[in-house]
Amino acid sequence: MKIFWTFIALICLPGSALAHASDQGFVLLLPTGIYTIGGVVSVGLTVVLVALLPDRKLSVLARGRRVAWPRVAGLRVLTSILSTVLLFGVIFEGLTGSRDPLANLMPLGFWLVFWIGFVTLQGFLGNLWLWVNPWSGVYGLLRRVFTPRCKLSGKLGYIISVVQLFGFAWLLLVDPAPSDPSRLAIIVAIYWGLTLIGMLVFGPVWQRRAELFGAFLGLFAQLSPLKYAATGLWVGWPGWQVIAKPTRFASLAVVPLLMLATGSFDGLNETFWWLGKIGVNPLMYPGRSAVMLPTAIGLILAVVVLLGAFSLALYMGQRLARDSARFIDSFALFAPTVLPIALGYHIAHYLPGFLVEVQYVALTLVQRLGGDPFYVTTSFFFDPDTVRLIWLTQAGAVVLGHVMAVVVAHVLALRHFGTPRRAILSQIPLGIFMVLYTFFGLWLLATPKGG
Repeated sequence: MKIFWTFIALICLPGSALAHASDQGFVLLLPTGIYTIGGVVSVGLTVVLVALLPDRKLSVLARGRRVAWPRVAGLRVLTSILSTVLLFGVIFEGLTGSRDPLANLMPLGFWLVFWIGFVTLQGFLGNLWLWVNPWSGVYGLLRRVFTPRCKLSGKLGYIISVVQLFGFAWLLLVDPAPSDPSRLAIIVAIYWGLTLIGMLVFGPVWQRRAELFGAFLGLFAQLSPLKYAATGLWVGWPGWQVIAKPTRFASLAVVPLLMLATGSFDGLNETFWWLGKIGVNPLMYPGRSAVMLPTAIGLILAVVVLLGAFSLALYMGQRLARDSARFIDSFALFAPTVLPIALGYHIAHYLPGFLVEVQYVALTLVQRLGGDPFYVTTSFFFDPDTVRLIWLTQAGAVVLGHVMAVVVAHVLALRHFGTPRRAILSQIPLGIFMVLYTFFGLWLLATPKGG
């Protein structure tokens, strides 16, 4: 289960490749069938349990409590400017540094530190992106000179962010060389410039709605118990923000489903099953450029199938509950409930690769500071005990993500339909969808992989 962007480098590093193969070999020796059944049953029991719990017991999950928090809004400008300086330093290294993706801070910083590490922290610690995005500080300095002249509607802005997210998924999965340091540096630099132009034309609303990371990281932050607001720091149960402030725009609600589809296909197209379907020998992988077309088709199909399956379950739930609301409004309300699942898949899919590549980050930083180099170890992939711990952590992330999604969806249904009976009826198809997707996710973890 290695990260796609390190593929080219891993061809040249057989030790790392064998480490992942050994990891999967040990996984196949684990009682994954029992674990899978246990995970699916856990999600199924959660569906039943939340249906039986009194409304007042569940309503507490939607509440946040304000705690003492110093006013530090001005500090965000400083941290954003520091983030911008750091970003351009990394871009400079991408253009002038080593061509090895595992020895250059551009791909390591973007794909590992940001995409894997920071996105995960966002789901646990709240909207850290407000503090470290590389635009708000610069915009704060330029806004005295440039006055926004145009308005950006929420619907259009989120549509733009959805298009960008699909483009990001294309870069992650389909592009033949997403980790080439200089190429990635140019892409990031262009994106930074275009986003700043959008903010100067439309104002900061562009960064919140039309900027890819501002939109989906803002959604991920709703899973956190923490919310940073002008009125102070708010604390509640994980996912309380999804319930307390439902999404109004269907275009924004597509984002978590698109992320889930991307993450799921990211795991699926490494499996022997998928490689067999596209006629590739998993032990003689020809490289990303040779499978661009089937990968592109697979990504599109994954998005279409997941959107279709979720929409069908939601529509059937509406019919069972005799809901008179427009389908598009129900979609905007309930689609964000898959956010915990998307985060769970994000953690599960990237965990093994992260354990290896984070050592390359440390090694690169040590060498930049003049320290002695050290060997990157993959020994934990050769120990059945550590492999079991890694796999159970992955499986736990998937199962807990589904459990949380079931709970959040049911509380939203209680609020939307008003009566427990209608809420339960509406959640039967979605509950079945959650259970089946749990099985699919655990199967992805356990099935043989190549490429």
